[in-house]
Amino acid sequence: MQSCNALAKEAIIIIQAYITQLGFRPSIHFELEGCFQSPDNSKFSLNYALINKQFQYLDIDGELVPEYWKNQWEYVSKFNGQSPLKEATNLTRAIANIPSLLSLQGIQKTLIKPVVWSGDQGKLAIGSNNIFTNDNRVVHIPNAIQMNISATNLNGDNIIADKSFGEYLQQCFMNTSLACCLLYLPEEEAFERLALKERYGLAQELCSPVDISGGHQGSIALYKELGKHNQKMGEQPLLFNKFNEVIISEIDWQKTARIEHRLGASSLVYNAYVNVVYGLLNLVDAIEVYCKGGCELLLNKEQLATDLPKSLYDNASDDGAISLFAQDRWFSNAINLMQEKSQVRSNSNTQYIDRLGDKLQRAILKHYQQNTLLKTAN
Repeated sequence: MQSCNALAKEAIIIIQAYITQLGFRPSIHFELEGCFQSPDNSKFSLNYALINKQFQYLDIDGELVPEYWKNQWEYVSKFNGQSPLKEATNLTRAIANIPSLLSLQGIQKTLIKPVVWSGDQGKLAIGSNNIFTNDNRVVHIPNAIQMNISATNLNGDNIIADKSFGEYLQQCFMNTSLACCLLYLPEEEAFERLALKERYGLAQELCSPVDISGGHQGSIALYKELGKHNQKMGEQPLLFNKFNEVIISEIDWQKTARIEHRLGASSLVYNAYVNVVYGLLNLVDAIEVYCKGGCELLLNKEQLATDLPKSLYDNASDDGAISLFAQDRWFSNAINLMQEKSQVRSNSNTQYIDRLGDKLQRAILKHYQQNTLLKTAN
């Protein structure tokens, strides 16, 4: 039986080919947050430039940058024109190599996990995003994996900005994110991450999303003219004064418009290939409606927030993430349909995999079958 990664790669190649047949080019980019425990040296500073140079040798289209909290870093994908398949490989390599790259600088423990417990200290002043009080309470740091999705047409134009396509793609993700939450919340601690703000009174300090919501500040955010913090999107400085302050800039938000799926939890078991499949399937659903001119007609005028499950596992009143995915048929059926529609075999050197979507869904669930009894569809 083929591995989950091998099946997911087959699916990505098929879906990419189908999107190409439709006349579009898909684009997916990741951002990954994590932390490290620094050596017993208050003056320690991580050499990010060296790590980024090592990324180049490893053929990883990304860079590591410092993040907001103490000893928190972020892996940020570069826009090098890589395909979604290459982007999945980039993130997989990054997750595998970041701990060893940091160890070369004396870091004994790198944390790629949903929550870094007692990762920092501090309490923000009321109404401030960066001024702390003298209250040194413990802060549990949530770490996210964010996936950015867009597509261009044959002229190179970003269609997120055209004819309500971005709004409809956002709606597609909102419709599928509950049943498929197992894909981007792949371990139990990911659900503890969702409860951090409420359980520990950290709503002011933490801005990570907790439910499925839209707009430009929700967990499935549509960035067009404005970004998550209401900043202008696509602003490029053109002229600076002698104090290096921008005095003239231009705005091209159409170029940077995208959907950002912000619900993913950092985890060593996060499968980049499977999540790229998930992102591309939503993109196909939206593109097919866009090609028929129906995005605006099919938009829901009111998009309400939807709660995520509390756990991987079922409880007395609610299904957990595993059961939700086991009962869902959109994911597997959509992949099977891609096989029928695509004119390109995923890999000419391998035997055709009948009903690839069914096999991939079973491979994903197999990882959890030893820990829970799964509900099956009727």
